[in-house]
Amino acid sequence: MIVLGTRDFGTRVDERTSMALLDRFVERGGRWVDTANVYWFPADPNGVGGQSETVIGRWLAARPGAPVLLSTKMRQYPTVPGRWPESAEGLSATAIRNAAKLSLERLGVDHVDLCWAHAEDRGVPLAETVAAFGELVEQGLVRRLGASNHALWAVERARGIAAEQGVTGYTALQLRHSYVQPRPDAKLPQPGHRLVTPDVLDYVRTDDLALWVYTPLIEGGYTRPDRPLPEAYDHPGTTRRLAALARVADELGATRNQVVLAWLRAHGMTPICGVSRVEQLDEVMEPVELSEQHQVLLDTPA
Repeated sequence: MIVLGTRDFGTRVDERTSMALLDRFVERGGRWVDTANVYWFPADPNGVGGQSETVIGRWLAARPGAPVLLSTKMRQYPTVPGRWPESAEGLSATAIRNAAKLSLERLGVDHVDLCWAHAEDRGVPLAETVAAFGELVEQGLVRRLGASNHALWAVERARGIAAEQGVTGYTALQLRHSYVQPRPDAKLPQPGHRLVTPDVLDYVRTDDLALWVYTPLIEGGYTRPDRPLPEAYDHPGTTRRLAALARVADELGATRNQVVLAWLRAHGMTPICGVSRVEQLDEVMEPVELSEQHQVLLDTPA
């Protein structure tokens, strides 16, 4: 399964192109559309975001009954234009209720299928956040809950509190991951990103949590000479993995991007892919199956 990432819809990707991409996604059998109330505020002349949800809402209104599932996030929306992150909404009960109301209005729906806490808010008691999210589920405004860019201990603590309160807790995690990995402790260009770790993989498999991964193609780093991998990925392990990736792609007659996505899915992860052109969408939606031999080669590159 591929999730359509829509961060740039309505800003860097104009409305007409955004709707064409949504149409093509459904035509290719896609179901999950991922957005956030904050998307994409750096490219928003008003400085707050909300355009992605708005464009998706207009698309849904023009195509009643479109067979998609909606995923959105809250926590990062600037409450003062141009003042982020200091004015970012938190995860208080009031903030969660307000964010849900505004997201549903922009999307033009009565519920979303998956709502994420986009980041932690350690200035609010976790029990308050958990109760407020549980309230959204009880009211039918949200079907499921997920945690994005959270420390693993915070997720586990929140799930424990949810069990104590008798409310719905997190059933999904959203973190950054790809086939190649940065050096340990290397700083990424995006400081708020949290990475999948071996502990995360062990946790989701043990507790049967869904794991969605963003930036799976590292913004063109596998295929575009004009967008090389960030310096944090410059180490011998990357060299070995890129060689294995090239070999598998050549043997399958697939692109390196397609092999990366196939590898992630083979490991039980759900990639979120942001695209700006139909040909990019067609590439990521093309199914590629890895043989056992190819899987071993990718997992243990020489």
